[in-house]
Amino acid sequence: MAASPRKGGTPWTRRTPLVPLRYLTLPGHGPEDVVADPAGRVLTGVADGRILRVDGLDDPSAPRVEQVAEIDGRPLGLELLPDGDLLVCSADGALLHVDLGGGTGKARVLTGSAAGERLRFCSNVVALPDGTVYFTVSSRVHPLRDWMGDLVEHTGTGRLLRLEPGAREAEVVLEGLQFANGLARGADDSFLIVAETGARRLTRYGLTGPRAGRAESLVEDLPGYPDNLWRGAPDGPVWVALAGPRVPPLDLLHRAGPAVRRRAARLARSAPYRPSGTAGVLAVDDDGRIVHHLTRRRSGFRMVTSVCETGGRLVLGSLAERGIAVCEAP
Repeated sequence: MAASPRKGGTPWTRRTPLVPLRYLTLPGHGPEDVVADPAGRVLTGVADGRILRVDGLDDPSAPRVEQVAEIDGRPLGLELLPDGDLLVCSADGALLHVDLGGGTGKARVLTGSAAGERLRFCSNVVALPDGTVYFTVSSRVHPLRDWMGDLVEHTGTGRLLRLEPGAREAEVVLEGLQFANGLARGADDSFLIVAETGARRLTRYGLTGPRAGRAESLVEDLPGYPDNLWRGAPDGPVWVALAGPRVPPLDLLHRAGPAVRRRAARLARSAPYRPSGTAGVLAVDDDGRIVHHLTRRRSGFRMVTSVCETGGRLVLGSLAERGIAVCEAP
């Protein structure tokens, strides 16, 4: 993969402060992904399987939180459909469809396998206008509870999968990814952007035209570990959540042999994880240029795993927090 050009010099020097406005505690832990609906309400999934909807973000005295669905499993990536329904990636290995538009909250499994193999660790999902769904699997080796083990071992077993309308099994379109995570559509739907957390990279996968079926780097050497992606409007940027800042010793470990990395991964499984005190998000355009780089050191809100924009505000989710953060949008 060839690195994309960086215009205007090294982008990481153009940081601006991430300004928090309020923290909204939720009745649940770990709102890993956040997405905004057309009415400005935010949907998120928490650890016990519930899908919550948050309204009144601009009213700190009385935000309204309601449960709209519950799934069997731990919800990760979410994708709102034009009819108001929701696609949900389950960390336990399935892609789900949830009836929100009809108000029942009923969930059904769209697929639980790819190429004859049971899915594990589904992470993020997007739907195209023709009904085709693409989603990521972060690891074929480690489950969600051992996500750090996969980053340390650097397994490169992440995948990008495609589910055609009416199909019961997904097709593998791209593999060998380093902890495939967030996913976003290009503005013209000619490509997808995949976040590779373990490589600190955004990868572009062509859907149409001369680049169809090809993967190439969009942005490399990110200043942190990219997680979920969000694109609110086709003419807007893609927002990138940074789950933590770059860890140079981890870069060195990735250059070691597989046996060394496996031993280090076993140690990582037994060590308690302490999220960094630095919170950060990026916005990039379809050419890989950095539009915004917002950071806050000594942040009270840690491990930013998702970001969406609504009502002139940025909303942050986290696998480690018991709520969401509302921040100023640039």
